[in-house]
Amino acid sequence: MAEQTRRLVLGGGTTGVVTRCRDFTRHALADWRWPAGDEAEEDVLLLVSEVVTNACLHAGGPRELVLRHGPGRLRVEVTDDSPDPPSPRPPDRGRPGGHGLILLQRLARAWGCAPTPPGKTVWLEVPAPLRDA
Repeated sequence: MAEQTRRLVLGGGTTGVVTRCRDFTRHALADWRWPAGDEAEEDVLLLVSEVVTNACLHAGGPRELVLRHGPGRLRVEVTDDSPDPPSPRPPDRGRPGGHGLILLQRLARAWGCAPTPPGKTVWLEVPAPLRDA
């Protein structure tokens, strides 16, 4: 199977963007025949929510969401206009959040950040679920 790519251009902004990205991802996974409601699908949707939320909170919103589905893996890329790489925020008892990078480390097979002038692209990879032959 050749890699298949889906791209959602967002152009920055934060209103409704997390829901829009989750819906876009859910539809792409369904087209790629990931089992609906499966733990793998739920993990991907949670990771998309976290990375997009971080772009909204720290970079004015994402410019683009790209999904790359290839043999045995899914790569998620979120591009924004901030050059600042993700960094863990110490827990603040007065504010919720601060767990996005912990989730990335636990649920993604790999993740990272690459400069994409004027900002960056945060990416993550997860294994694709095995399908019955």
